[in-house]
Amino acid sequence: MAALRGLWIVLLLMISGCASYGVVKNVQLDATPKVKSYSLKDWDRDERSNEVGMILAFSGGGTRAAALSYGVLKALRESEVSMHGQKKRLLDEVDTITSVSGGSFTAAYYGLHGEKMFGDFETVFLKRDVEGALTSMLLNPFNWFRSTGRTERSIEYYDETIFHGATFADMIQKNRPLIVINASDLGNGVRFSFLQEYFSLLCSDLSSFPLARAVAASSAVPVVFNPVVVENYAGCGSGTTEWLNAMRKQAAGNERKIYLADGLATYLDKDKNKYAHFVDGGITDNLGLLAVFDIFEAAGGPAAYVKAFKRSLTKFNVFILVNASTDAGTEMDRSNKAPSILETVSAMSDIQLHRYNIETIELMKESLAKWSKELSTPENSLPYYFIQVSFRGLPAERRPFFNRIGTTFALSSDEVDALIAAGGELLRADPEFQRLLADIAK
Repeated sequence: MAALRGLWIVLLLMISGCASYGVVKNVQLDATPKVKSYSLKDWDRDERSNEVGMILAFSGGGTRAAALSYGVLKALRESEVSMHGQKKRLLDEVDTITSVSGGSFTAAYYGLHGEKMFGDFETVFLKRDVEGALTSMLLNPFNWFRSTGRTERSIEYYDETIFHGATFADMIQKNRPLIVINASDLGNGVRFSFLQEYFSLLCSDLSSFPLARAVAASSAVPVVFNPVVVENYAGCGSGTTEWLNAMRKQAAGNERKIYLADGLATYLDKDKNKYAHFVDGGITDNLGLLAVFDIFEAAGGPAAYVKAFKRSLTKFNVFILVNASTDAGTEMDRSNKAPSILETVSAMSDIQLHRYNIETIELMKESLAKWSKELSTPENSLPYYFIQVSFRGLPAERRPFFNRIGTTFALSSDEVDALIAAGGELLRADPEFQRLLADIAK
């Protein structure tokens, strides 16, 4: 029976994949700029102190990633420090959250609702059988021959049950962190961040763009879901691309920067690139780390970034990576039987993902050390703290339970509770987090 149901799903995927078209919901950039856009330029620290600057990165991994990230937010909410005689919650010191795939649900919901998130997010998303609901929609005969594809149905569901029509304009609120949702451009292979600076390359306005659509793009696994399509408009002038032009000039000699700059520059050719197709952000960075790296490097380094966007230097610079990747292991080494095609492809993907994650983490560590040195002076040292929340921080005997939790949007209540608790436990136990607390208390 299960095999028959699986066959039906495969057939329906094939049917719904025929002649489907992305629905365009991004609007052209108005000639009159808005008073405030969802951008690096317009974001400010509001009432946050200049003592702690904190950036969080939420990885992909379905509800597993969303729940682990939520556990970290709860732990930061419960972590109080004393600064200049005043009690401060570390959660209120978070400046930016960058996210991909499953982590984007948590990041976007917090950016939209702030403190209210802790009253209903578990019910609204974490403990909801999202996967089951989407599968039921797929099996509904009325949806079989719709021309808009599976992703549009998932967006409708996210909008109805989670985001309720919210746009990026709704996240422009006082004392909220900047949420950087990341997707991958299937056409040119570059990472795309949902910030006005990136949308300006499309001559498009991010403020009116639906939040559910951005999150769907960030988590749209290719083949399973169709890309989220946006139109690349013409006629907005060269002023919107000044930062990209500066980036291309200072990228000379750095192949990684050149690749990024060239990829983003393709949006400037409006005739050849009338549309962009966005899929899972985990394809170009499953940890959500590289978006911050790209933003700093695009500005010419942290000193140039601070100057260009009128940021103030903070005494304690904190970067928290919430990495929900698992070490599920494989059964193939238990036998001399040749692995199946599916097992082979899965193993190859896991190897590539883990190696890429390791290289990304090492790149970020090296960059943070370089940035700290660049911004520090003999009179004013600016230390950094790179905190990693991952299942590898748990005792060996407890890891198998979490490694068995799949990359799905349908987890049991017990699994969600365990993940939330683990997020807080892993954060509090991290040596770098303990060092941060001790340094603030001095």
